[in-house]
Amino acid sequence: MHDEWSEAVDTRSQVADRLAEAASSGKPCPPIRDLVGTVAEAYAIQEINTRRALAAGRRLVGRKVGVTNVLLQRQFGIDQPDFGMLFADMSYCDGLPVPVDAFLQPRAEAEVALVLGRDLAGGPFTAADVLRAVEFALPAIEIADSRIADWDISLADTVADNASAGAFVLGSTPVPLAGLDLRAARMTMTRRGEEVSTGSGELVMGNPLNAAVWLASRLGRTDYALRAGDVVLTGALGPVVPAGPQDEFEARIEGLGSVRAVFSK
Repeated sequence: MHDEWSEAVDTRSQVADRLAEAASSGKPCPPIRDLVGTVAEAYAIQEINTRRALAAGRRLVGRKVGVTNVLLQRQFGIDQPDFGMLFADMSYCDGLPVPVDAFLQPRAEAEVALVLGRDLAGGPFTAADVLRAVEFALPAIEIADSRIADWDISLADTVADNASAGAFVLGSTPVPLAGLDLRAARMTMTRRGEEVSTGSGELVMGNPLNAAVWLASRLGRTDYALRAGDVVLTGALGPVVPAGPQDEFEARIEGLGSVRAVFSK
C-alpha cells in the first residue's frame, strides 16, 4: 500500500515538473490526463506548483473560477467549475503593453472581477455572506493560457495546469455592488475595434456572484481561503478569443465600464 502511495506522489511531482518545464521553456507539453486519475489528484498537482511559486517569493493575490459556462460544463461532462491561483506577477495595467511572448497560447476573455474587503474563511457561505465581503467590482480581461499543446484539454488537464490561468488586466474604476445587476449585465469585447465576443452575467453559473459563492465555500476551510484584498475572476461572460502580437482588446461590461488589454509586438 505504501509503495502505491509513494508511486502516486512521485507521479504527481513528475506531472507538476512537466507543466513547470512547459511554462519556463515556452514549449507546450502533451496532455497529462492519462497520468491523473481524479480531479482531486489534478488539484494536488496544481498545489505542488502553487507551493513552489510561493516558496520562490511569488505573492498570491486572488483566484480565478473556470468552466463556469454551462455549455462548457456539458462539453467536459462535468457538473461544477474549477479554480486556479492568481499571483501578483500575472497582473497587468489597463491599456499598458502586455508582453505577448510571456505566453504560450494566449486567449482573451471578458469577466467580472470582484475585490474583497473582508476575509471569507470557514463557511460554507451564502450569497449574502459574499455580498457583504465584496468591496467593489471591476471589469476584467483574463488572459487564459495553456501549457498543454493545442489546448487539447480535459478537466484534469486544466485543473492540474492552474485552471489554464495566464494573466489578467483589471479596469481602474471600482464600482460598489449596491444597485448593480450582475446577472443582467451585458458584455461586448472588441479586438482591434472589431466585435469578437458578446455575452452577459447570466452565462456565468446564472450570475457571477454564484461563482464567487461556490469558490468561497470550496476554499473556505483550506489554506487558500479568500482574504480581504483578494481578486476573484468569476468566469468568462462570452466566447474566448485567441490573442496575438499587437492585438488590442477592449471589454465593456454594463454598469462596470471598460478595460483594455494591449499586446506587444
